[in-house]
Amino acid sequence: MAKRVVSVSLGSRRRDAVAELELLGEKIVLERRGTDGDFQGALCLIRELDGKVDAIGLGGIDLYLVAGGRRYTLRDARRLKEAARKTPVVDGSGLKHTLERRAVGELASLIDWRKTKVLLPSAVDRFGLAEALDEAGARVLYGDFIFALGLPIPLYSLSFLQKLAFLLLPLFTQLPFGLLYPTGKKQEEVQEDWRSRYYLWADVVAGDWHYLRRHMPKDMRGKTVLTNTTTEEDVAFLRERGVRRLVTTTPRLSGRSFGTNVVEALLVALAGRELGEEDYLRYIDQLGLKPQVLDLGEAQ
Repeated sequence: MAKRVVSVSLGSRRRDAVAELELLGEKIVLERRGTDGDFQGALCLIRELDGKVDAIGLGGIDLYLVAGGRRYTLRDARRLKEAARKTPVVDGSGLKHTLERRAVGELASLIDWRKTKVLLPSAVDRFGLAEALDEAGARVLYGDFIFALGLPIPLYSLSFLQKLAFLLLPLFTQLPFGLLYPTGKKQEEVQEDWRSRYYLWADVVAGDWHYLRRHMPKDMRGKTVLTNTTTEEDVAFLRERGVRRLVTTTPRLSGRSFGTNVVEALLVALAGRELGEEDYLRYIDQLGLKPQVLDLGEAQ
Protein backbone atom coordinates (compact mmCIF):
# COMPACT_ATOMS: atom_id res chain seq x y z
CA MET A 1 0.00 0.00 0.00
CA ALA A 2 1.26 3.46 -0.89
CA LYS A 3 2.36 5.77 1.88
CA ARG A 4 0.33 8.96 2.09
CA VAL A 5 1.68 12.40 2.91
CA VAL A 6 -0.56 15.45 3.21
CA SER A 7 0.49 19.08 3.53
CA VAL A 8 -2.16 21.08 5.38
CA SER A 9 -1.64 24.68 4.33
CA LEU A 10 -3.01 28.01 5.47
CA GLY A 11 -2.54 29.08 1.87
CA SER A 12 -4.97 29.22 -1.03
CA ARG A 13 -6.87 26.15 -2.20
CA ARG A 14 -6.01 27.20 -5.76
CA ARG A 15 -2.53 25.77 -5.23
CA ASP A 16 -3.76 22.30 -4.21
CA ALA A 17 -2.10 19.39 -5.97
CA VAL A 18 -1.56 15.64 -5.83
CA ALA A 19 1.48 13.72 -7.06
CA GLU A 20 2.38 10.05 -7.01
CA LEU A 21 5.96 8.80 -7.06
CA GLU A 22 8.17 5.90 -6.10
CA LEU A 23 11.24 6.40 -3.93
CA LEU A 24 13.55 3.80 -2.41
CA GLY A 25 11.11 1.10 -3.46
CA GLU A 26 8.13 2.76 -1.77
CA LYS A 27 5.08 4.19 -3.52
CA ILE A 28 4.09 7.56 -2.08
CA VAL A 29 1.13 9.86 -2.65
CA LEU A 30 1.84 13.53 -1.92
CA GLU A 31 -1.09 15.86 -1.44
CA ARG A 32 -1.31 19.58 -0.72
CA ARG A 33 -4.57 20.86 0.78
CA GLY A 34 -5.06 24.57 1.36
CA THR A 35 -7.53 26.14 3.79
CA ASP A 36 -7.63 29.72 2.43
CA GLY A 37 -6.22 31.09 5.69
CA ASP A 38 -8.85 29.35 7.84
CA PHE A 39 -6.91 28.44 10.99
CA GLN A 40 -9.79 26.50 12.55
CA GLY A 41 -10.29 24.68 9.27
CA ALA A 42 -6.62 23.65 9.32
CA LEU A 43 -6.97 22.41 12.91
CA CYS A 44 -10.01 20.32 11.97
CA LEU A 45 -8.30 18.90 8.89
CA ILE A 46 -5.23 17.83 10.87
CA ARG A 47 -7.45 16.12 13.45
CA GLU A 48 -9.31 14.39 10.63
CA LEU A 49 -6.08 13.14 9.02
CA ASP A 50 -4.41 12.11 12.29
CA GLY A 51 -3.72 8.39 12.30
CA LYS A 52 -4.93 8.02 8.70
CA VAL A 53 -1.82 9.29 6.89
CA ASP A 54 1.88 8.59 7.34
CA ALA A 55 3.02 12.18 7.83
CA ILE A 56 1.57 15.69 7.81
CA GLY A 57 3.35 18.82 6.62
CA LEU A 58 2.45 22.29 7.86
CA GLY A 59 2.25 24.67 4.90
CA GLY A 60 1.89 28.43 4.92
CA ILE A 61 3.17 28.62 8.50
CA ASP A 62 6.44 27.95 10.31
CA LEU A 63 6.55 25.85 13.43
CA TYR A 64 9.91 27.38 14.32
CA LEU A 65 11.82 30.57 13.65
CA VAL A 66 15.57 30.25 14.05
CA ALA A 67 18.39 32.63 14.87
CA GLY A 68 21.87 31.32 15.45
CA GLY A 69 21.61 28.20 17.55
CA ARG A 70 18.29 29.19 19.09
CA ARG A 71 14.89 27.97 17.94
CA TYR A 72 11.63 29.72 18.79
CA THR A 73 8.24 28.02 18.47
CA LEU A 74 5.33 29.97 17.00
CA ARG A 75 2.29 29.80 19.24
CA ASP A 76 -0.22 29.25 16.42
CA ALA A 77 1.90 26.58 14.75
CA ARG A 78 2.28 24.68 18.01
CA ARG A 79 -1.50 24.43 18.22
CA LEU A 80 -1.60 22.90 14.75
CA LYS A 81 1.14 20.39 15.54
CA GLU A 82 -0.53 19.36 18.80
CA ALA A 83 -3.80 18.71 16.96
CA ALA A 84 -2.27 15.43 15.76
CA ARG A 85 -1.82 12.77 18.42
CA LYS A 86 -0.58 9.88 16.24
CA THR A 87 0.78 11.17 12.93
CA PRO A 88 4.09 13.09 12.91
CA VAL A 89 3.76 16.75 11.89
CA VAL A 90 6.67 18.68 10.37
CA ASP A 91 7.05 22.18 8.94
CA GLY A 92 10.08 21.81 6.66
CA SER A 93 12.55 23.47 9.02
CA GLY A 94 14.80 20.40 9.04
CA LEU A 95 15.18 20.50 5.27
CA LYS A 96 15.49 24.27 5.16
CA HIS A 97 18.50 23.99 7.43
CA THR A 98 20.14 21.18 5.45
CA LEU A 99 18.95 21.11 1.83
CA GLU A 100 18.90 24.89 1.31
CA ARG A 101 22.25 25.37 3.03
CA ARG A 102 23.81 22.74 0.78
CA ALA A 103 22.16 24.26 -2.31
CA VAL A 104 24.26 27.42 -1.99
CA GLY A 105 27.47 25.42 -2.33
CA GLU A 106 26.13 23.37 -5.22
CA LEU A 107 25.19 26.54 -7.10
CA ALA A 108 28.69 28.01 -6.78
CA SER A 109 29.60 26.84 -10.30
CA LEU A 110 26.60 28.75 -11.65
CA ILE A 111 26.63 31.82 -9.38
CA ASP A 112 29.75 33.63 -8.17
CA TRP A 113 28.39 34.47 -4.74
CA ARG A 114 31.24 36.87 -3.90
CA LYS A 115 30.11 39.11 -6.75
CA THR A 116 26.39 38.67 -6.09
CA LYS A 117 23.86 40.82 -4.23
CA VAL A 118 21.07 38.78 -2.66
CA LEU A 119 17.72 39.89 -1.26
CA LEU A 120 16.50 37.51 1.46
CA PRO A 121 13.11 38.83 2.67
CA SER A 122 13.10 36.65 5.79
CA ALA A 123 16.28 35.30 7.32
CA VAL A 124 14.64 33.93 10.48
CA ASP A 125 12.47 31.75 8.24
CA ARG A 126 15.56 30.39 6.47
CA PHE A 127 18.51 30.90 8.78
CA GLY A 128 20.45 28.00 7.28
CA LEU A 129 20.21 29.64 3.87
CA ALA A 130 21.15 33.01 5.38
CA GLU A 131 24.25 31.54 7.03
CA ALA A 132 25.28 29.71 3.86
CA LEU A 133 24.98 32.88 1.76
CA ASP A 134 27.00 34.80 4.34
CA GLU A 135 29.69 32.11 4.42
CA ALA A 136 29.82 32.06 0.60
CA GLY A 137 30.65 35.76 0.59
CA ALA A 138 27.44 37.10 -0.94
CA ARG A 139 26.32 40.63 -0.11
CA VAL A 140 22.94 39.95 1.47
CA LEU A 141 20.11 42.31 2.33
CA TYR A 142 18.12 40.72 5.15
CA GLY A 143 14.57 42.01 4.78
CA ASP A 144 12.93 40.78 7.97
CA PHE A 145 12.01 44.27 9.17
CA ILE A 146 10.95 45.36 5.68
CA PHE A 147 8.73 42.46 4.68
CA ALA A 148 7.44 41.08 7.98
CA LEU A 149 7.03 44.33 9.91
CA GLY A 150 6.68 46.92 7.14
CA LEU A 151 9.59 48.99 8.46
CA PRO A 152 12.08 50.49 5.94
CA ILE A 153 15.11 49.10 7.77
CA PRO A 154 17.40 47.03 5.51
CA LEU A 155 19.98 44.96 7.38
CA TYR A 156 23.26 43.83 5.86
CA SER A 157 24.88 42.14 8.87
CA LEU A 158 23.81 38.62 9.79
CA SER A 159 25.39 38.88 13.24
CA PHE A 160 23.47 42.10 13.96
CA LEU A 161 20.24 40.53 12.72
CA GLN A 162 20.89 37.59 15.01
CA LYS A 163 21.27 39.86 18.04
CA LEU A 164 18.00 41.63 17.19
CA ALA A 165 16.28 38.27 16.69
CA PHE A 166 17.34 37.11 20.16
CA LEU A 167 15.55 40.16 21.56
CA LEU A 168 12.44 40.19 19.37
CA LEU A 169 11.55 36.62 18.43
CA PRO A 170 10.29 35.64 21.90
CA LEU A 171 7.64 38.36 21.42
CA PHE A 172 6.90 37.90 17.72
CA THR A 173 6.31 34.17 18.03
CA GLN A 174 3.37 34.88 20.34
CA LEU A 175 1.60 37.07 17.76
CA PRO A 176 -1.10 35.73 15.42
CA PHE A 177 0.81 34.32 12.46
CA GLY A 178 -1.32 36.22 9.95
CA LEU A 179 0.31 39.45 11.13
CA LEU A 180 3.73 38.19 10.05
CA TYR A 181 3.03 36.26 6.86
CA PRO A 182 0.47 36.33 4.03
CA THR A 183 -2.07 33.51 4.30
CA GLY A 184 -5.09 32.46 2.24
CA LYS A 185 -6.05 34.78 -0.59
CA LYS A 186 -3.42 37.33 0.50
CA GLN A 187 -0.89 34.96 -1.05
CA GLU A 188 -2.41 35.67 -4.45
CA GLU A 189 -2.08 39.46 -4.15
CA VAL A 190 0.83 41.37 -5.65
CA GLN A 191 1.42 44.80 -4.13
CA GLU A 192 4.07 46.87 -5.82
CA ASP A 193 5.02 49.50 -3.26
CA TRP A 194 8.09 50.97 -1.57
CA ARG A 195 9.33 47.46 -0.75
CA SER A 196 9.60 46.61 -4.44
CA ARG A 197 12.66 48.82 -4.85
CA TYR A 198 14.82 46.39 -2.89
CA TYR A 199 14.38 43.81 -5.66
CA LEU A 200 15.99 46.21 -8.12
CA TRP A 201 19.15 46.28 -6.00
CA ALA A 202 19.56 42.50 -6.02
CA ASP A 203 20.98 40.05 -8.54
CA VAL A 204 19.33 37.12 -6.75
CA VAL A 205 16.15 37.11 -4.68
CA ALA A 206 15.90 34.12 -2.38
CA GLY A 207 13.63 32.55 0.20
CA ASP A 208 9.95 31.91 0.71
CA TRP A 209 7.99 32.17 -2.54
CA HIS A 210 5.00 34.03 -1.09
CA TYR A 211 7.22 36.68 0.47
CA LEU A 212 9.08 37.05 -2.83
CA ARG A 213 5.98 37.20 -5.01
CA ARG A 214 3.95 39.61 -2.89
CA HIS A 215 6.03 42.73 -3.62
CA MET A 216 7.84 41.66 -6.78
CA PRO A 217 8.09 44.47 -9.36
CA LYS A 218 7.10 43.99 -12.99
CA ASP A 219 10.68 44.41 -14.19
CA MET A 220 12.90 41.58 -12.95
CA ARG A 221 15.01 41.29 -16.08
CA GLY A 222 18.20 39.28 -15.71
CA LYS A 223 17.59 38.23 -12.12
CA THR A 224 17.69 34.79 -10.52
CA VAL A 225 15.00 33.59 -8.12
CA LEU A 226 15.99 30.93 -5.56
CA THR A 227 12.92 29.47 -3.87
CA ASN A 228 10.51 26.51 -3.90
CA THR A 229 6.77 25.76 -3.90
CA THR A 230 6.32 27.09 -7.43
CA THR A 231 3.54 26.02 -9.79
CA GLU A 232 3.38 26.33 -13.57
CA GLU A 233 1.41 29.54 -13.03
CA ASP A 234 4.24 30.89 -10.86
CA VAL A 235 6.79 30.06 -13.55
CA ALA A 236 4.70 32.02 -16.06
CA PHE A 237 4.51 34.91 -13.54
CA LEU A 238 8.32 35.01 -13.35
CA ARG A 239 8.79 34.70 -17.09
CA GLU A 240 6.45 37.65 -17.68
CA ARG A 241 8.68 39.75 -15.43
CA GLY A 242 11.82 38.83 -17.31
CA VAL A 243 13.39 36.63 -14.64
CA ARG A 244 16.41 34.93 -16.14
CA ARG A 245 16.55 31.82 -14.02
CA LEU A 246 14.43 29.98 -11.45
CA VAL A 247 16.23 27.72 -9.00
CA THR A 248 14.13 25.52 -6.73
CA THR A 249 15.67 23.65 -3.82
CA THR A 250 13.04 20.90 -3.93
CA PRO A 251 12.39 18.62 -6.94
CA ARG A 252 9.73 19.46 -9.51
CA LEU A 253 6.89 16.93 -9.62
CA SER A 254 3.91 17.12 -11.98
CA GLY A 255 4.97 20.57 -13.19
CA ARG A 256 5.54 22.13 -9.77
CA SER A 257 7.98 22.13 -6.89
CA PHE A 258 6.49 21.22 -3.55
CA GLY A 259 7.38 23.01 -0.33
CA THR A 260 10.05 21.85 2.09
CA ASN A 261 7.30 20.83 4.52
CA VAL A 262 5.97 18.33 1.95
CA VAL A 263 9.38 16.88 1.15
CA GLU A 264 10.30 16.69 4.84
CA ALA A 265 7.03 14.90 5.57
CA LEU A 266 7.81 12.54 2.69
CA LEU A 267 11.15 11.63 4.27
CA VAL A 268 9.52 11.13 7.67
CA ALA A 269 6.96 8.82 6.03
CA LEU A 270 9.75 6.82 4.38
CA ALA A 271 11.63 6.49 7.68
CA GLY A 272 8.55 5.83 9.78
CA ARG A 273 9.79 8.25 12.43
CA GLU A 274 10.80 11.87 12.99
CA LEU A 275 14.30 12.68 11.78
CA GLY A 276 17.36 14.65 12.83
CA GLU A 277 19.83 16.66 10.75
CA GLU A 278 22.11 13.69 10.03
CA ASP A 279 19.10 11.69 8.85
CA TYR A 280 18.08 14.44 6.45
CA LEU A 281 21.59 14.68 5.04
CA ARG A 282 21.66 10.93 4.48
CA TYR A 283 18.32 11.00 2.63
CA ILE A 284 19.41 14.01 0.57
CA ASP A 285 22.41 11.98 -0.60
CA GLN A 286 20.41 8.78 -1.11
CA LEU A 287 17.77 10.50 -3.21
CA GLY A 288 20.21 12.77 -5.01
CA LEU A 289 18.26 15.89 -4.08
CA LYS A 290 19.86 18.87 -5.78
CA PRO A 291 18.74 22.35 -6.83
CA GLN A 292 16.57 22.33 -9.95
CA VAL A 293 17.59 25.06 -12.41
CA LEU A 294 15.05 26.33 -14.91
CA ASP A 295 16.27 28.77 -17.56
CA LEU A 296 13.29 31.03 -18.17
CA GLY A 297 14.86 32.59 -21.21
CA GLU A 298 14.26 29.42 -23.19
CA ALA A 299 11.01 27.77 -24.22
CA GLN A 300 10.17 24.85 -21.97
